[in-house]
Parts: sequence; C-alpha cells; structure tokens
Amino acid sequence: MEQREIDRLGRSVSAIGLGTWQLGADWGDVDGDSAVAVLQAAADGGVTFFDTADVYGDGRSEQTIGRFLREGGADGITVATKMGRRAQPHESEQYTLENFRAWTDRSRANLGVDRLDLVQLHCPPTPVFSTDAVYDRLDALVDEGAIAAYGVSVETRAEALEAIARPGVSSVQIILNMMRMGPLEEVLPAAREAGVGIIVRVPLASGLLSGRYDENTTFAPNDHRTFNRDGQAFDVGETFAGVPFATGLEAVRRLVPLAPAGATMAQFALRWVIDQPGVSTVIPGARSPEQAKANAAAADLEPLSADVLAAVEEVYRDVVAPEVAGRW
Repeated sequence: MEQREIDRLGRSVSAIGLGTWQLGADWGDVDGDSAVAVLQAAADGGVTFFDTADVYGDGRSEQTIGRFLREGGADGITVATKMGRRAQPHESEQYTLENFRAWTDRSRANLGVDRLDLVQLHCPPTPVFSTDAVYDRLDALVDEGAIAAYGVSVETRAEALEAIARPGVSSVQIILNMMRMGPLEEVLPAAREAGVGIIVRVPLASGLLSGRYDENTTFAPNDHRTFNRDGQAFDVGETFAGVPFATGLEAVRRLVPLAPAGATMAQFALRWVIDQPGVSTVIPGARSPEQAKANAAAADLEPLSADVLAAVEEVYRDVVAPEVAGRW
C-alpha cells in the first residue's frame, strides 16, 4: 500500500489506516479474538497505522492492540492513541501535566509499550487549543520519553487551524468525507504547507457511505448511531457526520452510480478521501476481517477522474451542504 510521509511526525503511514473505536465500544459487541483478527487482516492488507483512544471501551481497544503487538504484529505499525476524554468533568482545567502523565502511563500499560508513537488530544474543549501551557506540557511528555509526538483531534475547522499553527503539533485528526467537505478549503492546504499530518476519521459517515442502509435500518441500543443521533452523548457531528439520516440516504443514492466499476460504495468513498491533497491517512473502522481487507483494497483503485470528483461535489452542494456546511 502507498505510504505517505508526515514531515512533523518523522515517519510514513499507510494511505488507509484502521480506526479501532468499534473494537472497544459504542458500535455493538465485538469479542477479543474477532478484534485481533480484524487487526491482522488490516495489517495483511498493508495497513501500518492504527488509531485508538484510552476511552474506547475504557481501554479495551488499546489492550486489544497491545495483545496484537505482543503476538507478533508490531513490525512497522504506528499506533496513535488519544487522551483527555477520561476527564470528568471534561473541562480545560483538567488538561494538567499530572493528568497527562497519568493518562499516558495508562495507555502505555494498555498497549504494552515504553513510549507512545503519537498521542492526540481527544476533541478537547475549544479553549485548550489556544492555551500555551497545554503545548508546553505536551512538549514535556516528549522530553520525558513518554511519547514520541503529539497531535490533536478536532471537531471544527477553526480548532484545526489553531493547532496547525503550533510548531509542536505533528498531526490533526478531522472529519472529512463526501458529506463533510468543509476542511478542503483551508485546513488541508494549511496542514500541507506546515508539514502537519491530516488523519481523516468518519470517512464513511458512520456507515452511511457504505450504501448498505435504508429507511428501515436499525442499530443496537449500545450503538452510537442509536443513542447519539441528536448529540445526546457527544458532538452530533461524530454520528453520520452530523447529517440527518434521511438526507444522507438521499445523497448516497445519488453517489452510488458514480462509483468505479468493480468498487463498492465504501471503497469509492475511501478513494475519494485519499485523493484529496494533504490527506495523510484515512481511518475507517472494521468489525470483520473481510471488511478490513475491503477497506485496505480501496487504495488499489485508480485515482478518481476530475469529472467524478466534480459530480461528488455537486451532490454535496445540492443535498448536504445546506445541513452541515457552516457547522464544522
């Protein structure tokens, strides 16, 4: 698979990575052996970048990756985790060096490593992004050898631009997909110029862009697509990319005919993401080895033509932009 260099991170990552929220919680149940099989299938498909967080299953996702690494899967894999959402309440005042040390120590134990490859602040309160002391504390973790590098996961374009301007930030994780195109105009060009990696999450809009859902689809009670549709648990933009379900279905029906011959709708959506200049890696989730392999295979598709890219943008502009364009 194509490997893309992140200048500030000092390493290359696969164009398609693996998100592992679903291996911890909030997407229904996945047992440990099945989760390891997903990780192995992704690695076999050329994936070298796993994204996790300390709160996914209260550490279960990190522990599963740790098991995979111990069982021989560590070669060439970069693991990015996140911290901050363990804070209760989740407020700026919780972003102290003491808490940073405690959170990273826990993640190191879960993953079974001495030093974390990349730690991202996990969609912190907006004031955190402009607080100098927070970056000083992250620099201290680098100096202490607890982490190799740090980045941020953001909800908004403004937060992304604030982080990119900080010289120590190696990466920005942001939502970008066929139904969330806001970051294309400013965020990706700014990151590219600064040498900051762009990690794209929610590339399939919580599965909407897989083309497998319709008006009769239901999800498990412990799936965020059931309990967070209106933002009851966390930012609504994390569920279906903030697009109302019916609107998303309408958009997908217009997008399906644009998919390349032989490609699934999900592969088409992933290829669209990695075709955007400035994207370092995209991190779709997978709940089965077959899904992990299919996601990785999207990197083998030919880049999309200008005509197809224009047609995708037209669907976004006509159907989706009125719902989301100004929000994130």
